[in-house]
Amino acid sequence: MEQSDIFTKEYLERQERTKWFTDSRFGLFIHWGLYAIPARGEWLRSTEKLSIEEYDPFFQEFNPVHYNPREWARVAKAAGMKYAVMTAKHHDGFCLFDSRFTDYKATNTPAGRDLIREYVDAFRAEGLAVGFYYSLLDWHHKDFPKYSDRGHPMRGNEAYREDSFDFARYVDYMRNQVTELLTNYGPIDVIWFDFSYDEMTGEVWGASELVRTVRALQPDVIIDNRLGGDIKARHPEVYAGDFASPEQIIPPEGILNEDGLPLPWEACITLNNHWGYNAMDRDYKSPKQVIRALIECVSKGGNMLLNVGPDAKGEIPEESIRVLNDVGKWLRRNAASVYNCGRSELLKPQWGRYTERENKLYAHIYDRGIGHINLQGLTGKIKRARLLADGSEIKIRTLREYPEDAFIVMNGSQLPDDWDTVIELELEQ
Repeated sequence: MEQSDIFTKEYLERQERTKWFTDSRFGLFIHWGLYAIPARGEWLRSTEKLSIEEYDPFFQEFNPVHYNPREWARVAKAAGMKYAVMTAKHHDGFCLFDSRFTDYKATNTPAGRDLIREYVDAFRAEGLAVGFYYSLLDWHHKDFPKYSDRGHPMRGNEAYREDSFDFARYVDYMRNQVTELLTNYGPIDVIWFDFSYDEMTGEVWGASELVRTVRALQPDVIIDNRLGGDIKARHPEVYAGDFASPEQIIPPEGILNEDGLPLPWEACITLNNHWGYNAMDRDYKSPKQVIRALIECVSKGGNMLLNVGPDAKGEIPEESIRVLNDVGKWLRRNAASVYNCGRSELLKPQWGRYTERENKLYAHIYDRGIGHINLQGLTGKIKRARLLADGSEIKIRTLREYPEDAFIVMNGSQLPDDWDTVIELELEQ
């Protein structure tokens, strides 16, 4: 096979469509809904097997009096994020938008307004790309399977063994709501479907027709891979998606298709241990962990979508804001090593990671080690070296014992930045 033959039409179109996304590298995930009131995570209806009647009090009292998406957008922008994805509808079926196909929506709660419209307007005003999360599951809709579905709150409940439902009617409902989301809010950058499982995958959701509808309404929107299909295939299904979406893990080697070509991907990661607000979960990742996870994603050609779970009153937890602020401060000094950057062909160094953009190689140094820092195989290839945070000169030297390698002259026993010291290496062309 000729090298040029591996670049299929589908591959090239996907690469063009996702370029803004892969340049952005860092986004905000927002999980928010009725589950913020019981504050035990977004799956509690399933994990606690709550009936609609038991869950209904949260619908009756939902009133996020402090909801201020302009502030959320400012937090995201200050953190260095370039786009956001917010739950328009999660598995419980509750809609934050004013859908005409259901009464189970924010406009019918004490909140009394379309919370998604406010989110869209606020994030656009800050220059951030806007995305919608939409769950394929729906534990509230009467035509979604109950007794036999492994995630439904009423699974295995004998009262629902003979429950009748028309799943085709649910698929129509789902497509109608997606049409609303992609019609009523202007240009949308990402539609994030969640998720396929067991036999509930692909055409069970009417996936091909759904994607054709999405593309017709928003030709430039990008779609995740959770409708099903094989995004790694040479000729993937029409619904296989534009980017892969590993959850709570960073792929060991990034993600390649069956021809060995890199695919766009995005690791979605929680800041603590839950997506939706959990009042008892105070196990937050440190800014250092977040920064290094982001760099690991970029060094493997991927993005990171970092989640926050606002509380019942509509506020992002203070712990989340503190972490995001610190990450943003680091990014302001080291932005060039993240945005528009990707993987390097060089092997992962022992002391950290590389990211690369055109003729700039960024050495992300985590481990000071002893002596000078080895840049394996780079003798004679470095035109200039600077500490990215402040532009100060970094000296490069060679050692007779290792003629193929260059070395960063690092004085002192500590790194300038314990989280991630970034050296910008301008390479000879």
